Amino acid sequence: MTDAVGKLLLFGATGDLSQRMLIPSLYGLHVDGLLPHGLTITGTARSDHDDAGFRDFARTALDEFLPADRKDAGAIASFLQRLQYQALDASKTEGFPALADKIGDVSGGLAIFLSTAPSLFEPTIRGLQSVGLAGDTVRIGLEKPLGHDLASSREINDAVAAAFPEGRTYRIDHYLGKETVQNILALRFGNSLFEPVWNARGIDHVQITIAETVGLEDRAGYYEGAGALRDMVQNHILQLVALIAMEPPARFDGTSIRDEKVKVLRSLRRIAPADVPHLTVTGQYGAGAVGEKIVRSYADELGKPSDTETFVAIKAHVDNWRWQGVPFYLRTGKRLPARQSEIAIQFKPVPHSIFAEKGGQLQPNTLVIRLQPEEYVRLLVMAKQPGLDRDGVRLREVPLNLSLENEFAGTRRRIAYERLLLDLIEGDPTLFVRRDEVEAQWAWIDAIRDGWAKNDVKPKPYSSGNWGPSAGIALTERDGVTWTE
Repeated sequence: MTDAVGKLLLFGATGDLSQRMLIPSLYGLHVDGLLPHGLTITGTARSDHDDAGFRDFARTALDEFLPADRKDAGAIASFLQRLQYQALDASKTEGFPALADKIGDVSGGLAIFLSTAPSLFEPTIRGLQSVGLAGDTVRIGLEKPLGHDLASSREINDAVAAAFPEGRTYRIDHYLGKETVQNILALRFGNSLFEPVWNARGIDHVQITIAETVGLEDRAGYYEGAGALRDMVQNHILQLVALIAMEPPARFDGTSIRDEKVKVLRSLRRIAPADVPHLTVTGQYGAGAVGEKIVRSYADELGKPSDTETFVAIKAHVDNWRWQGVPFYLRTGKRLPARQSEIAIQFKPVPHSIFAEKGGQLQPNTLVIRLQPEEYVRLLVMAKQPGLDRDGVRLREVPLNLSLENEFAGTRRRIAYERLLLDLIEGDPTLFVRRDEVEAQWAWIDAIRDGWAKNDVKPKPYSSGNWGPSAGIALTERDGVTWTE
């Protein structure tokens, strides 16, 4: 593409995200010939490496995190030649001239991937400005978290905007790089089947679940200050809500798609403090067993008592013409029985059953979009069981499956960051989050947290290996709805 840059700068280049995702993703793009010819990749972090040391670090990361069938000694060697390194303490401006010298001329374009603590955003931006690494040929990608509430998010965005206008700012939500998430757009707007019923007349409710089996792992410092609402709902889940609920965009481009998403996010009904106890549930995992493995409680892992939620369930509404009266049930948590991310859209039942007198029981159709660990789209429909029907027609719910792994078996499944890094390098903003989206998300989340504080809401305990506290189940069951699992 004509907007592709010639250089990439990775902040936090020796961190966990870089090892697991960024370096393997860039290698994958290199192997497939998708990186611009001559693109150099400069890593920077506090770690004291030279070029050779960083290449050894990258080689170790590829050896550990690449699938065996992707390892090619020649390709790895040529990829490593793209890499160079400059140690930097981003909190101190005096280190930036050496970084600028290392990168060299940026007239051919520079993309920056900023994966640092939010406290370092402002000094990093100032340092980049001071050495000419924030000019018109430079764009920046920002990894979350972008603040912890609306006020801090605005502060960060203001600091970024002082150097990088919105058109050169790429806020990353890695869920948007997932193939199945992008398939929501194809499913909705590439098929005439769904659009006539994709509204309050045809849909009874929507469920979105992001369930994790893991606990704190090595994220204690971040997670204790964030909790499930900020960590998962504010970004990933609300982006999925926006994709499911958005109006058809005029065209497939960054402006049109993000315009429609932000309309949804601004239409989310604010949950008033008086309604928070009835429309939200919070929980914190205790000791238990996940996958036959005995695990400790959150407090034991943390080493102290805590009121941080590791589970949250919410009944939300989108107040516009298309979705009036349709509940969106949102749920996420740690130490749950299974790792899965999925969207379940339950359609309304048929208005009149011709099978009722014969004993045929109808279930409403459900569309399930599974994002992980498998990737599939499944439509549950009613079908007649084989037989002579002497005692009445017998119906059974059967799935119509589209397994992306099977249907596209000849196509390699890519890491989400491969798509996002390539889009950053090439300057395509479609799958990145705009400032007004982020601020609309935070405004809605802040109202919930304000309601928790005013009602002194504390997380309810649940045993690890269960689907959260019983109140999370009651949230849907009092509406006659059961969570899909």
